[in-house]
Amino acid sequence: MHRRAPNFHPGLMTDMYHPDAAYISWRTGHNGLTTFDLYTRTAPFGGAYLLVAGLEAALEFAQAFRYTEQELRFLAHIRDYDTAFLDELANLRFTGEILALPEGTIAFPNEPLMRITAPFREAMLLEAGLLQAINLSTLIATKASRIVYAAEQGHPRRVAEFAFRRAQEPMTVARASYIGGCASTSLLNAAYEFRLPATGTVPHSLIELYPSEQEAFTAIAQSYNRYTLLLDTYDVRQAIHTAIEVALRAQETLGHTLAAVRLDSGDLVADSIYIREQLDTVGLTDVRILLSGDLDEWKIQELLEAGAAVDSFGVGTTLGNGAGSVERGISGGTLGTVYKEVWYVDESGNESPKLKIAGPKTTWPGKKEIYRHPHWQEDIVQLAHEPRPDSYQRLLRPVMRNGEIVPGSLPPLSEIRELAQYNLRLLPAQYRALDIEQPYPVHFSEGLQSLRKQAAHLVGKII
Repeated sequence: MHRRAPNFHPGLMTDMYHPDAAYISWRTGHNGLTTFDLYTRTAPFGGAYLLVAGLEAALEFAQAFRYTEQELRFLAHIRDYDTAFLDELANLRFTGEILALPEGTIAFPNEPLMRITAPFREAMLLEAGLLQAINLSTLIATKASRIVYAAEQGHPRRVAEFAFRRAQEPMTVARASYIGGCASTSLLNAAYEFRLPATGTVPHSLIELYPSEQEAFTAIAQSYNRYTLLLDTYDVRQAIHTAIEVALRAQETLGHTLAAVRLDSGDLVADSIYIREQLDTVGLTDVRILLSGDLDEWKIQELLEAGAAVDSFGVGTTLGNGAGSVERGISGGTLGTVYKEVWYVDESGNESPKLKIAGPKTTWPGKKEIYRHPHWQEDIVQLAHEPRPDSYQRLLRPVMRNGEIVPGSLPPLSEIRELAQYNLRLLPAQYRALDIEQPYPVHFSEGLQSLRKQAAHLVGKII
């Protein structure tokens, strides 16, 4: 489970317009059973897919949502709400139902990642918190999966997540990166909290602490049975010869082993090839070469295509921020998830579809299910009451009922990672690629298309 900071206030994890809208709903007596879809219109980073993550945080938020007396006094201070409305908020808890794609599921644009049904005010007040939980984790998990995919071209190479110092939400980043396939984290707090492998090398400042690079390397080699040396503090090609000299002496006199060397700058291709040659010449063939330094999936791909001699990568900034690529005109930094009302049942039991009409942003009304072809030929989004296509897999799962988390909905992180990697292996190669020619086919059923036209007609529009 995520650990929340002492100053975490679930009831205030909203935008200002949420309690304002709830107040108007309360004043006018509109609080029927409402269904919202949470989804994104595009896949990030110019790819085809999303790797779903963040459900655990989303459900914890939904279950924890409430207002304390102190928070209600704050709301009363910034808005002239009726006292009776604040009394309702004092007792408000999420009592609804949530269906969601399990963490580690592959999803595609315009598919509901979550389907939330509850009295209007409950469902609406949870909007921003649910979006925040799913948006960031899914963005980072997808980014990590792409970086790992790029690194594994040719043969398996490990990717270490080094994002802590520049990540916006470092604990979330570490967890989502692990789901996406990263082998370890540099952040000890995340390693402790989530039971992740922790890895790291040494900083340049440690090398600079000593009068010479040889003395620095010797101090490191004497301190650990297995150790890594950082080669680019001064001159990489001189440093590898110093490292070899120290490594052979430490192996002979102490039995200590040079496990890896790291490059963080310079000509990574040429220098890594030179380093590999020097290591192999003296029999240090098992010493791994780690490359880091502002890497992303495209730069890793370029390094490997250019013949870089590398066994593993460390990726920080671009992973921690879910960055796109300025050079390639690919945006990043956010997933752009939205939360749209799709169905309403008023207090008299009258049901009506809901949609927003806005060109390409026009929504799809109705309570939906997602079904996937057994061989990943297509996904079908359809109305919940429509018959399930033969042999297709249902993707949405009930995760909350009556405001309580359904048992089994929050598996261990190790199982989530295993599911994610299994699904990524199943994803057809043309949709796993960094750059795609065609999006994955997501079809909307005839019933859903008919309901959309009907809903548009009800508001006097034609789409």
